[in-house]
Amino acid sequence: MTISNLLLAISTFLLSGWALLPVSLQFIIGVFAAVCILSILWIALNWAYNIINSHPYNRYMFAAVFSFIFSDILINQLENIYLSYFFFILIGGILLLFLFKDLQVLRCISFIVSGSVLLLSLKLLKLFNPKLAIFQHNLQGNISTKFQYFTNYEWGFDSLNLAYSFGIDGLSIYFIVLTSLLIFICILFIWNDKNFKEYALTLIIIELFLFIIFSVLDLFLFYIFFEAILIPMYLLIGVWGSRERKIRAVYLFFFYTLCGSILFLIAILYIYSITGTLNLEYLLAFNFTETDQKILWLCCFLSFASKIPMFPFHIWLPEAHVEAPTVGSVLLAGILLKLGVYGFLRFSITLFPDASIFFSPFVYLLSIIGVLYASMSAIRQTDLKRIIAYSSVAHMNLVTLGIFSFNVIGIEGAMLQSISHGFVSGGMFLLIGVLYNRYHSRFLYYYGGLVQMMPIYAIFFLIFTFANIAIPGTSSFVGEFLILAGIFKTNVITAIISALGVILCGAYSLWLYNRIIFGNLKIDYTIKFKDMDLKEFIVLAPLFILIFFMGIYPTFFSFYIKIFSASLSFATV
Repeated sequence: MTISNLLLAISTFLLSGWALLPVSLQFIIGVFAAVCILSILWIALNWAYNIINSHPYNRYMFAAVFSFIFSDILINQLENIYLSYFFFILIGGILLLFLFKDLQVLRCISFIVSGSVLLLSLKLLKLFNPKLAIFQHNLQGNISTKFQYFTNYEWGFDSLNLAYSFGIDGLSIYFIVLTSLLIFICILFIWNDKNFKEYALTLIIIELFLFIIFSVLDLFLFYIFFEAILIPMYLLIGVWGSRERKIRAVYLFFFYTLCGSILFLIAILYIYSITGTLNLEYLLAFNFTETDQKILWLCCFLSFASKIPMFPFHIWLPEAHVEAPTVGSVLLAGILLKLGVYGFLRFSITLFPDASIFFSPFVYLLSIIGVLYASMSAIRQTDLKRIIAYSSVAHMNLVTLGIFSFNVIGIEGAMLQSISHGFVSGGMFLLIGVLYNRYHSRFLYYYGGLVQMMPIYAIFFLIFTFANIAIPGTSSFVGEFLILAGIFKTNVITAIISALGVILCGAYSLWLYNRIIFGNLKIDYTIKFKDMDLKEFIVLAPLFILIFFMGIYPTFFSFYIKIFSASLSFATV
């Protein structure tokens, strides 16, 4: 008799005897067993912690052994070596940041981990095959997909039909690269911060969660990490926020995003009840009834709309931006707002195309209100971060118009604008962070005439302001022009009204630049002036270059997006 057969016989005997016990006795035994297991686990963790910290070399030995075991498991379980590298580096980096305390070592680990992930994501982009970055139609008229770097692993619950699947297509590849770039930039920005370890650990955890969100093809796992991303962001805002209102801001952030996702969870459970699976590739081939599509679309809409955020779910965003540290604002505007865009494109449009068309006038109405309301609100603000926050609301509501234009031009423009917004909004928040690090104030009236003492800063602020306005030659011009052209083909009135948001964006952006950069120096509030140093220049330079590169040569970015958006638009018509 083999060991596996022996264990199977023992477990069968124990389960048969367990069923004969009364319920009260089962409960007592279960509680006792749980207490014993937790006690043993606690003792083992304390023992391991004491051994690791007893000598510095033990940390290196433990990290090496864990890395070897973990990499062996990942490479054997995951069929694709590139996805294995991503998860191995990020999880290994999180563990190493937990173990070490020396600041120089922590900086080295964070730089290597974030830099390696950035290089791997660029390698992934180089090896990506654009011909497979599409949604395809089968003979029955349903949609099928071709995902690259695909891997699948069964959970062992055959009766529940649960498995996790990972894959990358033309939609997710650029979000993955954008995530790795912004995380790397944030690591450099916090290089001299006193809370470097806590910041770096939180940033790497966020990067891991985002990589899973953008590559997972299982609705259940997507929902888990779609909500789990709230935890590290809660810490960034609630613990390391700048003012006392940070608790209120983080409560609003949690309330709006989590409450909206409750209906998304109900929709997932209902989908599983009628299809028997949560795998995206199978769901794309399933024909939902018209009633089911409308109900499920509304459940998903509330979750994704609160992440973008659309009007009237936008209240949490300005509060969260104002109270968050600089890196928190960069990630919030640069990546986390794109989760709603990704959800609409990945699930709402593809799984429920008829419902998407049915509710498109409703989306147009909310998006137009959001663009105009946020733009006019930005003009009235006096907090630097709050101005950029309302600007983000206006731009992201414009993106939703492109998504629901249901044509190649609009969808491609929405995706390009999402990428561009990550560059522009991330750079704007970094520039405000540069001022805040020097003068510890974001109040607009305290600044003026900075061009006289900070000329390099003034040039950077000018370029990012032009990009925010969507001046031709910058990245935002490409996305906004395609969005307006796409929505013009669908609804002329909506296109004309939404174009007013571009004019208002120019008003508050130029007004902001004029108040800060030109005029007289406010020496009553700021006496010591210092232009951007080398670290700040290096942090902002990649975004500076990418804004012009995307504006002058957008084909590089639309190369992978165009086929995907074309096939996606046909799926909704």
